[in-house]
Amino acid sequence: MEIAWNDYIERAAAGEPQALARLYDETCHLIYSVAMRILGNQADAEEATLDVYSQVWRSAKDYDRGRGSPSSWLIMLARSRSLDHRRRRTSRKEHEAPLEAAGDPRSDLEPPETTAALAQAGARVRAAVEELAPDQKQAIELSFFMGFTHSELAEALGQPLGTVKTRIRLGLSRLRQLLRSSGGMP
Repeated sequence: MEIAWNDYIERAAAGEPQALARLYDETCHLIYSVAMRILGNQADAEEATLDVYSQVWRSAKDYDRGRGSPSSWLIMLARSRSLDHRRRRTSRKEHEAPLEAAGDPRSDLEPPETTAALAQAGARVRAAVEELAPDQKQAIELSFFMGFTHSELAEALGQPLGTVKTRIRLGLSRLRQLLRSSGGMP
């Protein structure tokens, strides 16, 4: 499956619309499910899905298989386009809210010390995730950051459920080890 998707992306980069059509036919359910999970709205998820394939058509030549599998690339595009849609929707709602709805002007933000500590911890976690093996990194990102269940993840990646669970378990074990060595965990 991934090998065929690599071929479709390369052919789309060469300007073959049939290759993009085949890629769409074989991956649209995966992309739509990511968009739907993030956006929670069918119309927005459909629009984000179309945006992904428009971007694939425009940037297929920039795809580097050395940086990840086609499914990883497509899922990250779906995540990015979905978050863009959600930001636009949120921004539009904020501009349309009546002034009376603004409420109390006091800040609900965390103190600067807490914000700085959380930012440092987040940076350590991101650095540790980058050191994982690609298959473990993909499984952990989709499971913990995108909210996929193990079954959904296995289906999306075309892998057995046991393989997905093993990748997550090994990845978490490696993350724990990396974070302990960097002083990020007791």
